[in-house]
Amino acid sequence: MPPPADIVKVAIEWPGAFPKLMEIDQKKPLSAIIKEVCEGWSLGNHENFALQVADATNFYITEKNRSDIKNGSILRLTTSPYQTAAQLHERIQSSSMDAKLEALKDLASASRDITFAIEFINLDGISLLTQMVESGTDFGDLLSFTLTAFVELMDHGIVSWDTFSVAFIKKIASYVNKSAMDAAVLQRSLAILESMVLNSQDLYHKVAQEITIGQLIPHLQGTDQDIQTYTIAVINALFLKAPEERRQFDEHMLDILNCPLTEMAHILAQKQLRSIILSNVIRSPTPINDEMAHQLYVLQVLTFNLLEDRMMTKMDPQDQAQRDIIFELRRIAFDVECEPNNSGSMEKRKSMYTRDYKKLGFINHVNPAVDFTQIPPGMLALDNMLYFARHHQDAYVRIVLENSSREDKHECPFGRSSIELTKMLCEILKVGELPGENCHDFHPMFFTHDRSFEEFFCICIQLLNKTWKEMRATSEDFNKVMQVVREQIMRALTLKPNSLDQFKSRLQNLSYTEILKIRQSERMNQEDFQSRPILELREKIQPEIMELIKQQRLNRLCEGTCFRKISSRRRQDKFWYCRLSPNHKVLHYGDLEESPQGEVPHDSLQDKLPVADIKAVITGKDCPHMKEKGALKQNKEVLELAFSVLYESDEYLNFIAPDKHEYCVWTDGLNALLGKEMTSDYTKSDMDTLLSMEMKLRLLDLENIQIPEAPPPIPKEPSNYDFVYDCN
Repeated sequence: MPPPADIVKVAIEWPGAFPKLMEIDQKKPLSAIIKEVCEGWSLGNHENFALQVADATNFYITEKNRSDIKNGSILRLTTSPYQTAAQLHERIQSSSMDAKLEALKDLASASRDITFAIEFINLDGISLLTQMVESGTDFGDLLSFTLTAFVELMDHGIVSWDTFSVAFIKKIASYVNKSAMDAAVLQRSLAILESMVLNSQDLYHKVAQEITIGQLIPHLQGTDQDIQTYTIAVINALFLKAPEERRQFDEHMLDILNCPLTEMAHILAQKQLRSIILSNVIRSPTPINDEMAHQLYVLQVLTFNLLEDRMMTKMDPQDQAQRDIIFELRRIAFDVECEPNNSGSMEKRKSMYTRDYKKLGFINHVNPAVDFTQIPPGMLALDNMLYFARHHQDAYVRIVLENSSREDKHECPFGRSSIELTKMLCEILKVGELPGENCHDFHPMFFTHDRSFEEFFCICIQLLNKTWKEMRATSEDFNKVMQVVREQIMRALTLKPNSLDQFKSRLQNLSYTEILKIRQSERMNQEDFQSRPILELREKIQPEIMELIKQQRLNRLCEGTCFRKISSRRRQDKFWYCRLSPNHKVLHYGDLEESPQGEVPHDSLQDKLPVADIKAVITGKDCPHMKEKGALKQNKEVLELAFSVLYESDEYLNFIAPDKHEYCVWTDGLNALLGKEMTSDYTKSDMDTLLSMEMKLRLLDLENIQIPEAPPPIPKEPSNYDFVYDCN
């Protein structure tokens, strides 16, 4: 007969004594269990003791997390969180440097546990740590572990960031501003500054007074990717929290580079910063990890968002300075100078301007300024056109003159095309939208040029003109051409070109003819048969295919998967394994010392969870183990792989899948066990693939084409390679 579900068999350690094996009744109060354990070792004052998990985490067992205790767990009897906090509070003030260092190491480790953190903070521990930092007497490991403990304590979100003094901020900033600083101290200082900026608008202003881009740049020139990641994270935080009117770096930040510019767009475009990120980060021999990719993506998005103001600014048809830009476009295109007021009649000059504006492809030939009153793209389209005319003059003149010499219905209107293309590029790059929390989609090519968006436009406007000619388009085909150009751009971007030249080269290979071939191929692969009998057949065999997918998912669950153990905020070097029983009634799981090389047998997995007890499957940020955030929000990279199984009374079995495929397999399989619909992307993909294949096989069968039962044999390797091809 199996033991009651509320009874858990564990081992409990106590220094200097043999471990005890005992059964814990989960219905009894935790204090009663601790008292019983203490009495077994003749220890008085049981209220001064607590139970810890005997592993690297050393987390305290509380009434909230006691459900995590499983059969075979090893616990440790130790001093209570309050007693430990009080002892460490006293020890870190020791006059002995060695004793103080050991105490700070213990504090940094213990602070990861929220139970301990609450007690230490209640003893005014945060204030003590800030005073130690402000005093400036500690260096090296002492300072490193002090800052580590501070970061760990603040990560719990118990204390407000607004409580810290300017002196503390200045001291942390000084560690970042020093040219030579211990790597651990620098990393934690950058993490603290980033958290300050992100969590308090008031602290943003104070940090911005202490940190300059010029002082952050040297940290990007090293080889430590963690330091580089934290540095870019600080830059992004300052950028993100800057007030709207100062969504440019503060003026004194620019002073450090001796630059008279006052806008952040210009400082980010400084060749020094961009080229350092390009050469030391993007083109570094060290592979870019997910967190760095996310920070580069954020920087890319925030940089492009600087265009939002121009994108949402309408042109004022009465503004002479803005009208002069249009005159400049006309002058460059037709090599004419502005005629003096007395040259010819007013009607003649108006007629000449109207003719030229028509050749430039504006919709409003009389007053082209009206074309730029549409937002988006507003004035940004005019900025792009002027940049193209000035920096790629030959290409600009060729496009304008080439189209002005065609018949009216076959000309590609440069003005209208530029406005619509700018709007399209803003949509593709999501200008004006905040960065996604889980996105890593940065494009290296945008870090290769100081004016990357403008150069991006210049390449795409030439592509548009080329595609227009290839399609032999007329004015009625304008929207069709724009759809093809969008597809060309999106396909080229998917390949993640490393430079603008490489992007241009990829576009050359994506001609209109090639796009037609790709579309035709995709239509064939997607079985685009819309006849009624075909649709009815698809609908009839779809349940069979879904059942096949369901069986595959359940078979994979029976094989099992090794998962990495993850604490509330940090990855651990421990593993656990979970698999479904062959009868699909029980989930077997248990801890492993190392990653297995094959399947783990059921009998070696200590814990069981009956499928009948499972209430729901929770995914993503709703999972209990995804609630907390670290200083660098490292849960971004695992958020999309997280899922939890809810069972009994609000108890969870938490998972982090090793990859997206395993995530879909497990969430689909668990939903199938619960009789729910399988909704993952992989299910849809598998359904499309298998359905398409089954349709093709059945249609071949209708044509009486025999399909062999076994695949054809693989050709044997030739025994003699001594041969030549006779060209005659």
